[in-house]
Amino acid sequence: MNFVVLYDACVLYPAPLRDILLEIAISELVAAKWTTTIHDEWMRNLLADRPELKGRLEKTRVLMDKAVPDALVENFESLIDNLNLPDRNDRHVLAAAIKCNAQIIVTYNLKDFPPDILAGYGMEPMHPDEFIEHQMGLSQGVVIACAKRVRARLKNPEISAEAYLEILASQRLPVTADKLKEFVDLI
Repeated sequence: MNFVVLYDACVLYPAPLRDILLEIAISELVAAKWTTTIHDEWMRNLLADRPELKGRLEKTRVLMDKAVPDALVENFESLIDNLNLPDRNDRHVLAAAIKCNAQIIVTYNLKDFPPDILAGYGMEPMHPDEFIEHQMGLSQGVVIACAKRVRARLKNPEISAEAYLEILASQRLPVTADKLKEFVDLI
């Protein structure tokens, strides 16, 4: 296992990004971590856009926790008050990352996790596109297989490999989509 990574709530919603990140975790390329607070945050954000999903999200939470054993970080709350970040509401993320000895916080909110602050804890913030690109550099075949498994689950309607890559690009993963285009026949 290469890295302990903490997934911020902003990368667990929308579903296409969450699915590829979870597959990477399930493949054991990384030890993915999150908290119940992070679950609550991504679920709240999703429900704000899609209230009709209310009954289904708890099932997703349970499936995520079951799919990635030991993902839940607990007992980090005592660290929160002593942390300083540009957005005070993100201190719980850093506290959990410290608690689980994460090397990377995967987030779209890079400005809220300044590299100089995170470096003091032996970690760095990383955009999900950069994170997936990095994982491809370490184990290209595994990431391609992850993308294939995610796409195979998309059945209503079925989605072509090309359409799946367009979805990834629309999720602010243009580098990932571009790199995976080389392997479109395998996805």
